[in-house]
Amino acid sequence: MSQQATAPATRASVPFTLLTAASAVLMLVELYLIFVHAPVERQMGIVQKIFYFHVPSAYMMYLGFGLSAVASAVYLAKRDDRWDAWAVAGAEVGAVFCLIVLLTGPLWARKAWGTYWTWDPRITTTLLAGMVYFAYLVLRSFGSTGEVEKRFAAVLSIFGLLDLPIIHYSVQRWRGTHPTVITGKGGGLHPDMYPALFVGFALFTALGVLLMWERARVERLRQRVQGIEIEAAERGLLEEA
Repeated sequence: MSQQATAPATRASVPFTLLTAASAVLMLVELYLIFVHAPVERQMGIVQKIFYFHVPSAYMMYLGFGLSAVASAVYLAKRDDRWDAWAVAGAEVGAVFCLIVLLTGPLWARKAWGTYWTWDPRITTTLLAGMVYFAYLVLRSFGSTGEVEKRFAAVLSIFGLLDLPIIHYSVQRWRGTHPTVITGKGGGLHPDMYPALFVGFALFTALGVLLMWERARVERLRQRVQGIEIEAAERGLLEEA
């Protein structure tokens, strides 16, 4: 019986372990590419290397928030707690990477623009997305999250998804000061900078998947514990003698 119970966990741990090992290798390769292979940018100097953390973080912010919104929509349709767990995982991981974006951006902007913050359309809409999903996390952090709270949070997550395309196209639409160097409109990248950028995308994707995977697993365990507590309370097992 114990072997059957542990078999699913063992099978699940194999890809998780492989992905963890791949992330560690990618981290070492990325650090080498950033600080050894990639050239120092002529105008901004060493500060430009924030780019290799800032852009992949924004990418993972999109994926995390997107997963949260899609999982929330499926949860509203099916009322399946597994999707709710993935919605929470996507929101938390997306919020972490959003925070990285909002911290690294001003550090880069101080050198590029001479100020830590401007109300640029892309920066402002990114801050708005962060506020929406942080509000989602605050709502979900309430003690015993009931069905009403879950549904309200799911709707909030779906609403936050509407802001993501605005973030992406805000520079083209409103001509803000935020650079678009990858497309070449902001001066482009030196060919030796691309390896660090592409490996950075792979690294942050692996890290994001690991974090969301583990967070969803923890949320499922919390849901099961909560279910056991509710069942025990209904049977009167939690009443004081």
